[in-house]
Amino acid sequence: MITSFKSVVSLYFRRRMSRIEHYKSNPIDVQERVFWDLITKGKKCFWGEVHNFRDIDTRKYFKEIVPIVTYDDMEPYIKDMMDGHRGILWPEEVKWFSKSSGTTAGKSKYIPVSRDALFKCHYDGGKDMLAQYMQNVTHSRVMMNKNLSVTGSLAKQRNLNFKYMVGDVSALLADNLPPWAEFIRVPRKEFALMSDWEEKIEKIAHAIKNVNVGSLMGVPSWMLVILEKVLEVSKKQSVEELWPDLEVFFHGGVSFFPYRERYHSLITNSNMHYMEEYNASEGFFAFQDDLSREDMLLMLDYGIYYEFVPVDKLFADMYYAVDLEDVNVGENYAVVITTNSGLWRYLIGDTVTFTSTSPFRIKISGRTKAYINAVGEELIVENAERAVEEACRRTNSLITDYTVAPVFYHEENRAVHEWWIEFSRLPQNIDEFIKILDDKLMSVNSDYEAKRFKDLVLLPPKIVAVKEGTFYKWMKLKNKLGGQHKVPRLSNNRNIVNELNKILAVGR
Repeated sequence: MITSFKSVVSLYFRRRMSRIEHYKSNPIDVQERVFWDLITKGKKCFWGEVHNFRDIDTRKYFKEIVPIVTYDDMEPYIKDMMDGHRGILWPEEVKWFSKSSGTTAGKSKYIPVSRDALFKCHYDGGKDMLAQYMQNVTHSRVMMNKNLSVTGSLAKQRNLNFKYMVGDVSALLADNLPPWAEFIRVPRKEFALMSDWEEKIEKIAHAIKNVNVGSLMGVPSWMLVILEKVLEVSKKQSVEELWPDLEVFFHGGVSFFPYRERYHSLITNSNMHYMEEYNASEGFFAFQDDLSREDMLLMLDYGIYYEFVPVDKLFADMYYAVDLEDVNVGENYAVVITTNSGLWRYLIGDTVTFTSTSPFRIKISGRTKAYINAVGEELIVENAERAVEEACRRTNSLITDYTVAPVFYHEENRAVHEWWIEFSRLPQNIDEFIKILDDKLMSVNSDYEAKRFKDLVLLPPKIVAVKEGTFYKWMKLKNKLGGQHKVPRLSNNRNIVNELNKILAVGR
């Protein structure tokens, strides 16, 4: 029976790999087909009527008559959908909404998730990622053991007479899993979808301490919390002792770089694999198809049409974006998507750089609003993550979380970047950590290097080492425990560090 099951699984995933190889070889044709499928659906909804979709005969004309929009532009239409109105942004009724605050705005966003998006985007992305992993790791037994998936919470809502579900996208996925996937995942839904994060991790830890877990899936920062709690309640000394068959962590939501050494200290198995995914509330966009590389394959056949705005041209023209075939390797782009949930030329807030155009591979470089530009240094998240990883590696230190804010007039009208870091293992020499951090930032960002020249306008970084649990307390205060919530890495103001300072003051 096991042999039969393996054969069926192998055949299924080989077919998925054939599909992936097809659109790696024909990316523009695939995107063209996705575009026209979306326009056909769009003609049947209110948004398409307002923007004259019936007149669209080329992709070029689409870009000329439909503006690039943000969540604020679409929010009134989404609220109508949450009141039960059909045919607003998408011709079919939408009953799922992914609640997301992103990393740059305080208010919650409610992203519509249609049936097409759930099954033909998010689920297809997960299946393809698993197929790719099994193609890369031919001896894998990942389907023979349990998958530990850390999800957010889910709640049933009612507006007028319309019932709909709201929750983290991971919770929406967990609540609608096919039977075969539900069979191999842990914990049970009653624990996985709990809203009280602290009670949730306690119950999950006790529920899975004796389960043979073969794979992990979730946000690196929150998965660490679960792993440490399971080790505590099981009284095991290592993850290998707890789960000897653990072989892969499918991770996303935040960069893995700052957490890499921490995971390596918990999971010392040299055969452990780490595979990055780019799955957001708005769609499943990419995954790491080659485990020897750090970039991800852009997935082109999930009902998402992509456009890209060079970051230096962002907001200069509300219609301007380049198509996939016109992108350049190394340039920083803001991502614009048109999706099978009714997001039309929607600016998701993420920025990416292309590492390859044959096939199209990307790296997430940051957020359109998450950067520091106090004196023209234009520091982006990718720069910060690389520098933190380098400093931790070379000083044998580990971090739990961090955020960075500018001090605009620190000394003699010179600015400084203040790094608020929660270390789980402090560097022996904090000055060495700062020096490595600073040198790495200069090596990856020429604007930062220029502003650091002889300390004329920008001083070396300043480290504020905060107590253990500080960022957890901040996330709890903001009602952002668990799920896909994350600490914003870079800010152009001091709002977050001022809130952290209040937390520290209370604890003194």
